[in-house]
Amino acid sequence: MKAAAVAETMARDAVEAPARRGPSVVAGLIGRGIQLSRTPAMQEAAGARLGMRFVYQLLDADIMGDPQPDLATILRAAELCGFAGVNVTYPFKRQVIPLLDVLSDAAQRVGAVNTVVFRHGKRFGHNTDCWGFAESFRRGMPGVATSAVLLIGAGGAGGAVAHALLDCGVERILVFDIEPASADALVRSLNMRAGGKCLAGRVDDLAAAARAADGIVNASPVGMAKLPGLPIPADLIAPRHFVADVVYFPLETELLKAAREKGCRVLPGSGMALFQAVRAFELFTGVKPDVAAMQETFDSFAR
Repeated sequence: MKAAAVAETMARDAVEAPARRGPSVVAGLIGRGIQLSRTPAMQEAAGARLGMRFVYQLLDADIMGDPQPDLATILRAAELCGFAGVNVTYPFKRQVIPLLDVLSDAAQRVGAVNTVVFRHGKRFGHNTDCWGFAESFRRGMPGVATSAVLLIGAGGAGGAVAHALLDCGVERILVFDIEPASADALVRSLNMRAGGKCLAGRVDDLAAAARAADGIVNASPVGMAKLPGLPIPADLIAPRHFVADVVYFPLETELLKAAREKGCRVLPGSGMALFQAVRAFELFTGVKPDVAAMQETFDSFAR
């Protein structure tokens, strides 16, 4: 499927969206299996609160027909349609980097992009996941022990979370991934940031890592509606652990349910989802959104 054909469909959907007074902004989310995303409602509610006609479309590669367009084609189609930018989610956060012109400091540090802004004929890549998780962690986990954290998942989300944990004062990060090479790459990135001081290490033994850790953070896709399950055996979770998840659909993942039953302090993925969207909205529009309004919209899905 060529970019022009994809663009024609996307433009038609944007035109058919409800009109609002004020400036118009079109943005979207590129990913696979994203039909249950809460991001469109959050972004459009924030725009409406500011008097904008804000249209946010889901660009789901899984339902774009046969043959499915590749990432480069979808990105080009969004440009042709006049999008202000797009969010990027699983599995494209790293694949999108070679298609961009400029990377923010956070995107370079994390090695993944979740927000692309189209401006002056160029594509600017940002990572708002890092700030989003850090903000959620600071608000939701005050006072937890942070000597060592077990991080499960070293992909695009894992990189953002790992750097956010360092920003929040975590002293050591134990990285586990089913692909050891991905864990090694993230460990190198974290230790390079530390200027040679060893702050991170790859782990292969989850049981030993859990015993050494104050908290457990899941940054893998395990637990999503389309990939149910636990990223770590429940019997390795202890009451002393804090447990965080980046997955937010379902909001109560199997991991968080098991942790609550153990008496752990838990942090759902809703906070990261909210705050990364707050920063992305600002990048798309140049205007700070009403965080409370976005939170209210997100929470309405659970009512």
